[in-house]
Amino acid sequence: MPAIVGPIKIIEAGGVINFGDSFYLSPKSASKTAAGSGAFNTGDFINTNTGMNATNSLDPDAVDQVITANA
Repeated sequence: MPAIVGPIKIIEAGGVINFGDSFYLSPKSASKTAAGSGAFNTGDFINTNTGMNATNSLDPDAVDQVITANA
């Protein structure tokens, strides 16, 4: 079913954009984040008492999630 597409504004990169008809969309991505305790807290008036801590970001394995041949 053809469609007329008007003006397009892309705000953020890395997503999937579909114009018109599509049968199958399968975006693939993988990421890893290391952060200390209380790093991703959001909101107003947060009080986090963590004492002494350390984040281990050492990753001895080469690949965590293979997505190259995963069609």
